[in-house]
Amino acid sequence: MPAPSHHAPPRLFDRDLHRKRLDRAASGYAGADFLQRRAAYDIAERLAPIMRTFSLAVDLSARGGAFAQALVEETPGKVETLIEADLSGRMLAGRGGLRVVADEERLPFAPGSLDLIVSTLGLHWTNDVVGALIQARLVLKPDGLFIAAFLGGVTLTELRQSLVAAESEILGGAGSRVSPFADLQDAAGLLSRAGFVQTVSDVDKVTVTYDHPLKLLLDLRQMGETGVLADRHPKKLTRQLLNRMAEIYFERFGTPDGRVPASFEIITLTGWAPQASPQA
Repeated sequence: MPAPSHHAPPRLFDRDLHRKRLDRAASGYAGADFLQRRAAYDIAERLAPIMRTFSLAVDLSARGGAFAQALVEETPGKVETLIEADLSGRMLAGRGGLRVVADEERLPFAPGSLDLIVSTLGLHWTNDVVGALIQARLVLKPDGLFIAAFLGGVTLTELRQSLVAAESEILGGAGSRVSPFADLQDAAGLLSRAGFVQTVSDVDKVTVTYDHPLKLLLDLRQMGETGVLADRHPKKLTRQLLNRMAEIYFERFGTPDGRVPASFEIITLTGWAPQASPQA
């Protein structure tokens, strides 16, 4: 169901490559799912005080199933039936329950069929975020709830700066290797533009430390979160570039205990589908 639009959105990301990266990451995903788990449990906690049971819910970008587990542990009985959806079939493999391979840009659900949609760290890879949100609103029942967590502005700022500096020094210029992320101010209006009401946006800033920047790159690969820009850098990262990037990373951001920080920003948006208009 395409989002209503007069113009095709720019193609920022290669969605086919993103799916392949997720497929590749699936077998080892549990070893680097700390951000996904954090976002999933946060969403489950947000559901707890809502005085309602949701009959049918969909977890977009379900990945390793952290949200399903969070529901059991944090809010048992809050959701009667959960459908786990993911762009990657391999991410969903081997688990019980209802599962569907689905693209956030082309939701396969009937209009007005769902009570709750959650999205855990997937929307930052969509080419048309507002279009994806409009689709989510249309498949929700009136007064249905949507909660999405995605990576925002300052995410990987240290890595981004270190890569740019290394490439400028070695290659004489820097290209795009780390994907752009929306900041909180830009994200705040997305739900309203998509027709949601009673919208709320907030941010959770997370800092993770590593003993070496290359360990961060390994984690990103294991998460399936490596860059998939459609207009990506034509040259692959060389050992020389990676080594210089790591040196700059330590020089600029290293901590007294010899580690390096990696910043992540998780923006969470909450909104409700409008209630049905009363009949005249």
